[in-house]
Amino acid sequence: MKVLAVETATSWQSVAILDESRVLARHDQEAAGSHAKLLLPTIDRLFRETGLTLKQLDGLAVSIGPGSFTGLRVGLATLLGFRTISQLPLAVVPTLEGMAWNLRGTSTLLCPILNSRRGELYWALFRWTSDDRLERVMSEQVGTAAMLGSSLTGSVLVFGEGWTVEASAIRASIPPTVTVAEAPDPAMKPSAVSIGLAGIERLRRGESAGIDINPLYVQRTAAELKYEESGGLSPVALRHKRVARKGNARVAATRTPSARARVTRGKATGGTRNGA
Repeated sequence: MKVLAVETATSWQSVAILDESRVLARHDQEAAGSHAKLLLPTIDRLFRETGLTLKQLDGLAVSIGPGSFTGLRVGLATLLGFRTISQLPLAVVPTLEGMAWNLRGTSTLLCPILNSRRGELYWALFRWTSDDRLERVMSEQVGTAAMLGSSLTGSVLVFGEGWTVEASAIRASIPPTVTVAEAPDPAMKPSAVSIGLAGIERLRRGESAGIDINPLYVQRTAAELKYEESGGLSPVALRHKRVARKGNARVAATRTPSARARVTRGKATGGTRNGA
């Protein structure tokens, strides 16, 4: 089965054409903010290198998220367009799951990690079974480095740009009973080859995307973020806290030398008028 695979969930763009597990052509590059400009020329380049055309493929595969909103939309829109033209089946692969395919056959628990907005992280947990199946242990999560670290158990292999950026903060929150190891460099970045391999497996099972397909945006709700920012206080408690703060500020203002002087002058002036 020949597939075109695209990975644009992060600033790292990866495109590949596979024939089963054999990589016919691939191109990886830093594309920060330029996926819309770079993706189509890269795909065209791989078609020229392989001598293949879109009609000679058996399917398409794309990373569906979580990740960069813009990058995900560019990748998905491009392959949806290809599907419309060619009528090829399209497999959509969750980005973190695709990253787990970077370490296919590894027996250790896998924790791929990506950067999110607001300084948070995306992560999930996977394990390869003895019969070469990828098992999802924990679904996609989003949160702080402390939340990620405290969610780990046992022995875990960590990797991804989120780990390279927030390793120290994550380590600080890992329970003492947890053993963490870092995956080798080749596994750190999302890969279109891994998306292609996972996509081929999906297509063989008859799992192709329907008409209404959108990127997988894993975000905490605004209410959750506000609750965390408040330190876990309810809206009523926050309102009481604001009222108390304003009251304390007014009391403090009347106790300053300049404020007392203004009050004294006001009283003196009022007394003169009353005596007149």
